[in-house]
Amino acid sequence: MANGIKDKVAIIGMGCSRFGERWDVGTHELLAEAFDEALLDAGIGRKEIEAAWFGSCLDAVNIGNSAIPASLALRLDGIPFTRTENMCATGTEALRGAAYAVASGAVDFALAIGAEKLKDTGYGGLPFSYKGTMNDLWLPLGSAPAGFAQLADGYRTRHGISKEDLKRALARVSWKSHLNGALSPKAHLRKPVSMEQILAAPMIADPLGLFDCCGVSDGAAAAIVTTPEIARALGRKDMVTIKAIQLSISSGIESTTNAWDGSHVRNTRMATQRAYAEAGITDPRKQLSLIEVHDCFSITELVTMEDLFISEPGRAVHDVLDGFYDRDGNGVPCQVDGGLKCFGHPIAASGLRMAYEIYNQLQDRAGERQLANPTTGLTHNLGGVPYQGIAAVSILGLNH
Repeated sequence: MANGIKDKVAIIGMGCSRFGERWDVGTHELLAEAFDEALLDAGIGRKEIEAAWFGSCLDAVNIGNSAIPASLALRLDGIPFTRTENMCATGTEALRGAAYAVASGAVDFALAIGAEKLKDTGYGGLPFSYKGTMNDLWLPLGSAPAGFAQLADGYRTRHGISKEDLKRALARVSWKSHLNGALSPKAHLRKPVSMEQILAAPMIADPLGLFDCCGVSDGAAAAIVTTPEIARALGRKDMVTIKAIQLSISSGIESTTNAWDGSHVRNTRMATQRAYAEAGITDPRKQLSLIEVHDCFSITELVTMEDLFISEPGRAVHDVLDGFYDRDGNGVPCQVDGGLKCFGHPIAASGLRMAYEIYNQLQDRAGERQLANPTTGLTHNLGGVPYQGIAAVSILGLNH
């Protein structure tokens, strides 16, 4: 009987490029930037990596449809190198591939890396901004802000929340991310903004204003994984191990039946339940030290708090306003590095960037934003739209 991968895989090295509008470099340089840091952190040689998974979602203009450009950029000669793509869960999908290879005993060392030079593609998240692919063929005349604005309406209607209370909660979500992003040297946006600025910003898709939407970024992130036994042999004592990685992908039931009321993301709940079971999490409010969630929009973060079963149904608004998810609050810190909103969202790198923050926090390496004695962290990705998409949940923790 299957028993998951809990504590069968250790992360021994991670790297992350600076995120932002990286007009000064190409995708190959971003890959090298993240990989070089991960390799140095792991303390192994390039030739010891036996297999690699490369995530790339929309960057075909720079990287093509194979893993060959990544293999060339990193000079990983002759090993199996697989390109993965699963929308906004692409980075986590790459980590899943590398982790499964190690857990199965197929290889001793594996690499997961994701990169996106999104600014070069012209993609902006609005209709017809990336012609011939996502918007034209999959979401005609639609947009990401419009899709998630519908989630906001569904959530507000389901729980009887006033427009004013929801907007204040959404503004505080963004305010928190900007405050945290200012402490992240590699973040795209590093300027705090006030609640007043957020509430007065231009509307994009009601109730989502300018500061409720994440931007378009370039960047890369990487992880090197092995077994705990090998990690110990390399001198790692308090290592970071993978407690769970779970994905859930929609069958279309949300948009073709009345089984979904538009107030939550069904796939997040399914992936979360499986991840908690695999990791042994029974009380996430007490057992999780920090979380990194897919805040492509402020409403996504707020709804995710309930889909992760941290906030009770309809109570995320109150938890957010009470500071439960603040870095220095009384609950579970969320988006300690600024999240997608401020650190940035190069699609294929985001899942690994989240793991990078958890990993550094657990290793006591997070500098100004370091939390006190974290032991377990969760990452969450959401791809597509709330009623037809992908959710990924990973849990990392210290293994003494």
